[in-house]
Amino acid sequence: MIVPVILSGGSGTRLWPLSRRLYPKQFLSLVNETSLFQDTIMRLPDEVSNPLVICNEEHRFIVAEQLRQINSNNKGVILEPIGKNTAPAIAIAAMSLLNEKEDPTLLVLSADHLIQDNEQFSNSIEIARKIAATGKMVTLGIQPHKPEIGYGYIKVDNSEKNEYYNIISFTEKPNLEIAQKYLDSGNYYWNSGIFIFKASAYLKELEKYEPEIYAICKKSCTKVSQDFDFIRLDNKEFYKCPDKSIDHAVMEKTSAGVVIPFEGSWSDIGSWEALWDSKSKDSNNNVSEGDVILSKVKNSYIHSSNRLVSVNDLSDLIIIDTQDALLVSSKKNSQDIKYIVQKLKNDNRSESDNHRKVYRPWGYFDSIDYGEGFQVKRLFINPGAKLSLQKHQKRAEHWVVVKGIALVTCGEKKYKLTENQSTYIPKGEIHRLENREKNPLEIIEIQTGNYLGEDDIIRLEDDYERS
Repeated sequence: MIVPVILSGGSGTRLWPLSRRLYPKQFLSLVNETSLFQDTIMRLPDEVSNPLVICNEEHRFIVAEQLRQINSNNKGVILEPIGKNTAPAIAIAAMSLLNEKEDPTLLVLSADHLIQDNEQFSNSIEIARKIAATGKMVTLGIQPHKPEIGYGYIKVDNSEKNEYYNIISFTEKPNLEIAQKYLDSGNYYWNSGIFIFKASAYLKELEKYEPEIYAICKKSCTKVSQDFDFIRLDNKEFYKCPDKSIDHAVMEKTSAGVVIPFEGSWSDIGSWEALWDSKSKDSNNNVSEGDVILSKVKNSYIHSSNRLVSVNDLSDLIIIDTQDALLVSSKKNSQDIKYIVQKLKNDNRSESDNHRKVYRPWGYFDSIDYGEGFQVKRLFINPGAKLSLQKHQKRAEHWVVVKGIALVTCGEKKYKLTENQSTYIPKGEIHRLENREKNPLEIIEIQTGNYLGEDDIIRLEDDYERS
């Protein structure tokens, strides 16, 4: 039995400002109407089992909603309290699935990759399954066609033509000169991040080469708890775990590691240039999305989320305009956008983490306007959903119903508001907002006070068990 393990913990900083920490690239519809995460699940071969998803705790409700949208059954969603790279994540999955009766073959997939040849993908998985049954630890290698500096490389022994090749070494993102040498040598593949092996085989090698990771993951799995549809680890133990990729922890050390060449279309969408490369272009080699007007523009990627963007007489650019941020970059150096994101973090700018639109388990809110002492938000509450019973110490709130019917709790009172009606929530008052109808509820919320941060929320009751 093959069990897909979907790793969905990345942050996708190189695709900022569309991709942000709390809503990263795997959940965005960058290529199709569905997200990369959804595409990863939908391309799974029919013969495999329901997937096991591993994601960051902060993304749990996004994962749940996107699984619901595609009607995907799954073996569970394991929550990582903190990202510790791929070696611990895969160990947790293997330990969760391995038992006395079953030793499944794991198909480890990143949730943010683009694969456009599903038939070739399925064929490669079947070949890998047979090889993994012999005890080998298989990864798919991508035949490089250019000196790409954004990918890792795997050196193999391909002196003789074979179905698979033994791994010699792994190299993280090389510079251009070294990448060109790898390309010219003919015995290097791009590291796809796709792995196939028996659960027991991986754990045996992990215990051999990284006993600390193995021991901590085992302890983390002994005290798991069920939280709605989510599986929580022992956070105290998992925080102690070293941060290591499967490449460095196991694959480059084990004698059982092999590469199967994958000849289908693959990309990890690791930069705006990579995304540009994957898309259809106009006669001037441009990709344009949204309300965009171009004049004498070549070889560029221009995206507008909400307003007109016009560009004249430029080439080889990335221009990404969102509701709260504008990026302008050369296309060839779009990998360096990660440094902008790091500066945003260093400056404690919210734009590194959040979009203007912020998703919550009950729906989402859109920050429309703000100034000294006030903030205006548009709230969208899903049918049947409700916010936590809460209070604020530093702000008051005014609610105006735009669409739908709201059930309001304010202190000891409970009442309904319909369209064009409003209410006032004083500072310090216990309150709750609910939508018991079959249609979405839209609210304009005006906050006033000397502090308006999201951490000024004291939750007394919460259906989603948030603190």
